[in-house]
Amino acid sequence: MTVRARKTDALHPSFGRRLAQDMKKNWKLYVMFLPVLAYFLIFKYGPMAGLLISFQDFKAAKGIAGSKWVGMKHFVNFFNDPFLPRLLRNTLTIALSTLVFSFPSAIVLALLINELRSNALKRSVQTISYIPHFISTVVVCGIIRDLTGRTGGVTILLSAIFGMPVTNMLYEPGYFVPIYIVSDIWSNIGWNSIVYLSALTAIDQELYEAAKVDGANKWHQIIHITIPCLVPTIVIMFILKVGKMFDVGYEKIMLLYTPLTYETADVINTYVYRRGFAENVNFSYSTAVGFFNSVVCFLLVYVTNKITAKMGGNSLW
Repeated sequence: MTVRARKTDALHPSFGRRLAQDMKKNWKLYVMFLPVLAYFLIFKYGPMAGLLISFQDFKAAKGIAGSKWVGMKHFVNFFNDPFLPRLLRNTLTIALSTLVFSFPSAIVLALLINELRSNALKRSVQTISYIPHFISTVVVCGIIRDLTGRTGGVTILLSAIFGMPVTNMLYEPGYFVPIYIVSDIWSNIGWNSIVYLSALTAIDQELYEAAKVDGANKWHQIIHITIPCLVPTIVIMFILKVGKMFDVGYEKIMLLYTPLTYETADVINTYVYRRGFAENVNFSYSTAVGFFNSVVCFLLVYVTNKITAKMGGNSLW
């Protein structure tokens, strides 16, 4: 090795050397990271090997090695399924409705909480808004069923105010999406606002003081300081939200929908569950559709990330 090469290596050490130096310096942090790494390797990356069965007529008794390879058969069956248009329509309707109504609600709540001057009131509002997130989905769905039944409080209230017919709302296809969206906002608005509240606390207070000197009122401060400072966080959360559009929370839908509401409530994940596990056990078909969902979600994240990077310079990578 020449003297010049040694000097270059000293000034710009390789990635491996820099990693070794950092691990030696911060070994405690790396030890703390090991359980997280193990979790992702075992439960996230390890199961990816099971995607192979989407190209097979998988039989549990024969295993992956003994099952027959059928190529793209299950993907073709899914794309030719007569229910596919309905599934795509319902999945996109629920996902886009959640994106339009649920996503901004957490930002608005964070802005409102940030403007409260009483710390006691601020903590109380935060606690009350967080609580629904920790309630089991089964319990939440039970509450929704009680409130929207024929004698439920929501049904009676809407009937008294708007003259709506007294009926079990979960048996009406037209009511399912609004019920799902409203309950989703109630369950997650407080929890989702945490990241925005954290971003708000990081804003330099001198910006507000300078704005006050220039004569800016509270509304002007929010528009020209608070929201622009939140934009990077909003963009990151938006990209992650878009990436989950095709992965609609099927657990909640399965607990709420009935055959009467399949027209508006049946999404890809719930249909796959019925086709793959409930009605006729077909692991290969379910895996193929899950594989398709994962690819679409990845493409959505990639495209959204590219668009946001070009528009404002904020992106995941």
